[in-house]
Amino acid sequence: MQIYLARNNQQAGPYTLEQLNQMLANQQVLLTDLAWHQGMTEWKALGELTQGKFLYEPAGYVPPAPAPEQNISQQPTAQSQAYAQPTAKADTAELASIPARFLAKIIDVLLWIPSTFILTAFFNPEEQERFAALNEQIMTEAMSGNPNQNLVMEIQSQMFAMFSTTAWTAAGLYLLIMLVIQGFLIAKSGQSIGKKLTKIKIVDAETGEKASLMRAFTLRSIVFILPTVYFFPLFTVIDGIFGLGKKRQTLHDKLAKTKVIKQ
Repeated sequence: MQIYLARNNQQAGPYTLEQLNQMLANQQVLLTDLAWHQGMTEWKALGELTQGKFLYEPAGYVPPAPAPEQNISQQPTAQSQAYAQPTAKADTAELASIPARFLAKIIDVLLWIPSTFILTAFFNPEEQERFAALNEQIMTEAMSGNPNQNLVMEIQSQMFAMFSTTAWTAAGLYLLIMLVIQGFLIAKSGQSIGKKLTKIKIVDAETGEKASLMRAFTLRSIVFILPTVYFFPLFTVIDGIFGLGKKRQTLHDKLAKTKVIKQ
């Protein structure tokens, strides 16, 4: 069994189970350090694996028998002592640039626009003319120096009332299909369509490994739809300001404990 350890975004190993237990006994490693070995789906804290003990006994593991006349050292090998200066795997990835992230976001947003055209695709010629007239009226009012909010809301209500149930269903189906496609791609590679085209991807902020679908898609995207819609553009600006930090983590990155790196 080969076991890898990680601490502060730095990875070391592999170690044998015997080496790990000896380092635990000597407190050369901490229960808060992360560990991974074959058969695990994600990194976990050593304390979680050992149930708080300084001894790791994985279920079903049988230690190999020592070779005849083998001189078994009482100290960990030089390989295990290298934990003080582990290889920084998680830090080798280069963070995605702000322009690349912005372009990826624009591409992903543009993919939602067809749903608005679907709503008007079911209009007959007369309905198209009426909708165009209402649209021109609302734009004129909105661009005026002192728009009448009641009139704007009334025109919006008339425009929404023109959309048929079939149109709403078709637009909703398109949005659902896009969500499924984006969710599948992010679960598979940590990349939405926009991120694939700009060659960047979402990873776990601590380990640099692929983040779970719950964090990479649900928390980063789905949960942020409502505040973005209701508080746009203020919320979008605040979210983006967080991305100017050293780790370039936006507000939704911090919530999901992810970061975006170059592919």
